[in-house]
Amino acid sequence: MNQSKTITDTSTVQDDLQAQVIDLQMSLAHLEVTVERLDDVITRQDKDIHTLQRQLQLIYKQIEGQDTESGIAPFDVMADRPPHY
Repeated sequence: MNQSKTITDTSTVQDDLQAQVIDLQMSLAHLEVTVERLDDVITRQDKDIHTLQRQLQLIYKQIEGQDTESGIAPFDVMADRPPHY
């Protein structure tokens, strides 16, 4: 009887270990999917940032190329102070 109890205990331990391994595998699979999704988001955001940087450079070039006499005057901190200062 002692031997059958040991076999049952060993079987239970193996079942528990197998269940834990399955849980770990499922968790790992979910983490892999999450990492792939995050990688896609980061890749898209990197492309968006580069596009925005190029657009900003073009805007700066257009502003630098404009004649200040006919365009908007540059902002002067002292002259354009709000009245409450």
